Amino acid sequence: MVWEKEKIVGSCLVGGAAFAVGASFLHLFLKGELPLGLGLGGIGLVSPWNSFRKRKPVRVYMDGCFDMMHYGHCNALRQARALGDQLVVGVVSDEEIIANKGPPVTPLHERMTMVKAVKWVDEVISDAPYAITEDFMKRLFDEYQIDYIIHGDDPCVLPDGTDAYELAKRAGRYKQIKRTEGVSSTDIVGRMLLCVRERSVSDSHSHSSLQRQFSHGHNSPKFEDGGSSAGTRVSHFLPTSRRIVQFSNGKGPGPDARIIYIDGAFDLFHAGHVEILRRARELGDFLLVGIHNDQTVSAKRGAHRPIMNLHERSLSVLACRYVDEVIIGAPWEVSKDTITTFDISLVVHGTVAESDDFQKEEDNPYAVPISMGIFQILESPLDITTSTIIRRIVANHEAYQASYFFLLIHSS
Repeated sequence: MVWEKEKIVGSCLVGGAAFAVGASFLHLFLKGELPLGLGLGGIGLVSPWNSFRKRKPVRVYMDGCFDMMHYGHCNALRQARALGDQLVVGVVSDEEIIANKGPPVTPLHERMTMVKAVKWVDEVISDAPYAITEDFMKRLFDEYQIDYIIHGDDPCVLPDGTDAYELAKRAGRYKQIKRTEGVSSTDIVGRMLLCVRERSVSDSHSHSSLQRQFSHGHNSPKFEDGGSSAGTRVSHFLPTSRRIVQFSNGKGPGPDARIIYIDGAFDLFHAGHVEILRRARELGDFLLVGIHNDQTVSAKRGAHRPIMNLHERSLSVLACRYVDEVIIGAPWEVSKDTITTFDISLVVHGTVAESDDFQKEEDNPYAVPISMGIFQILESPLDITTSTIIRRIVANHEAYQASYFFLLIHSS
């Protein structure tokens, strides 16, 4: 009888110990901390959480010049990122661009600033080669652990006629994305040159010649509704709600968030815009950006502006990692209603802008936030405006024309 009691007690002790061990293993199993191959109760159950945690992230690579970066570039990077877990972007050096395409409008350090600011980019490689050589491809696979090299469905042909991505295709490590229709750097240059020409020359023959050269053969002078022959050209871009959703963060501010507001045209989105947005975002928890409509920009900057239309400008700003939300078609004046509706804590404006005349005007657009004590001037990190970019484009175009005529004269 005593023996039976000892047997029962022993069984309870062993069972309790087994239960404790089993519970510990179950705890580790649920946490995903069991070593690979070690199961529960010796039956070989491997933790799926552990396997997931050990999975190597898929790293994809995409390169480009990213000169005069626009929403088409950003959409390409968004698509590339969707093909993997981490996106590494190579930015081609100034020397490589000059050798293969001519001088870039924006230097490497500005292009790096732009690419790093895109919300879908995880890592950036500076001075990437224009063509992927065997050595560079090996470096991508070994040093950067790249699984796939990504490019758009438009052909990328080198000066010698070969495919720039042939090596990646042969290695079976190439994936393709769809090119964003309706925009290209060439088209943007064409719009800008037309606007400059419209300001200084009324010669219709010269006008149509430039338009044919830079607008993909669309040589009829079409402009925004309500504009004149000196207005912004119609973009080929057709905005959809889906594209806006794709670029949006999809979430609003928290209940106690400090909301910062900054507004502007953000035309030809550039490194100066990126840096002032970064500074603004550092002041709070949520950055709301107001983007003025085309009519407002034309009224304040002249009939030749903006170069990019409202929706194009909105997407470029939305793609910036420092921006949480945009107001598409924000009013020129920051009203009490706007401040209340969006629960704005602080309104900011950069020191570098196309014009600071608002401080002298009777209808100061920031009069309300100034009176409320919630307005702040921010020191702009870069001395770049949209006019800076336009001057560079004109200088590049004139240099190209000068070299062309020099070669023409000396070859005859």
